[in-house]
Amino acid sequence: MSVSDAKNWPTSALDAAATAFATLTCEPAPLTLDCTAFFSDTLLPRPVMPLPALRDWLLRHPRAYTTRDEVWRELIRHARLDGPHWVVAAVGMAMPALRQYAAHLCQGYTGDPADIDAEILTGFLTALRDRADLSKPAPYASLCKAAWRAGRDLRLQQREYLPVQDIEHLVAGSRTPPVPYGHPDLLVRRAVALGILDPEDEQPYIDVRLGHRAIEPIAAAIGVGVDALRMRLSRIDRRVADALADGVLTGVASPETMARLRQRAEQRGRLRAGRAAAARLEAARQRAAAAAA
Repeated sequence: MSVSDAKNWPTSALDAAATAFATLTCEPAPLTLDCTAFFSDTLLPRPVMPLPALRDWLLRHPRAYTTRDEVWRELIRHARLDGPHWVVAAVGMAMPALRQYAAHLCQGYTGDPADIDAEILTGFLTALRDRADLSKPAPYASLCKAAWRAGRDLRLQQREYLPVQDIEHLVAGSRTPPVPYGHPDLLVRRAVALGILDPEDEQPYIDVRLGHRAIEPIAAAIGVGVDALRMRLSRIDRRVADALADGVLTGVASPETMARLRQRAEQRGRLRAGRAAAARLEAARQRAAAAAA
């Protein structure tokens, strides 16, 4: 970017995102979305479309719910896995809705409209990165709701105040927090120590269940499929819930319980090792077949 370009760069977050999207999708080589994998289940005119044309088509077909869901699942996957240009692409695809929200929320707003733009964009990007669940319907609606709420919350700050209790009667000094005061991370760590949760699953479980991070990049980082990781986490949920109900996680586990949990953890380890070995053999077989062909 030249010095003159930097001077002319928009100060509004939404204007800047729109400018970046226009640059990314301009001729002669606009960014395209390959919808071949789900094209037969949609109403799209062709399987590979430039993003501006795809956005225009979606705007002209507001009731093409299945098509919109599939397109946005693909856009969100790209944004999470394939680099910043796809984040810009997702924002640009949603720009008509984001601008509509900004125009509505800025009516009567006495602050800087650019602040509302920034909050709307921040809410959208937070949901795009982590919050939108691709296993649920209407992922685009989830992104839009997050963007709207972020802008609305800033607008509401103009006329809200937060009441606080009278603290003059409180004695200074440290106090024991009310029960339950244990941090969830500590329960997860205890679950690992007891064999309820396998060590290699600790960080993915914390990231997805406690940190509410998107599951797609985490699955890619540890080399498993999204569906496989989702099922693995669901099984952990059940084991943790059972341990909480039995008081194992919050109390003292008997030696018999400890031995039983360790035995189950060893069984899971053997099963996982067997599956990994089978996967390696299958991959080697496929490579050999490809080389022979």
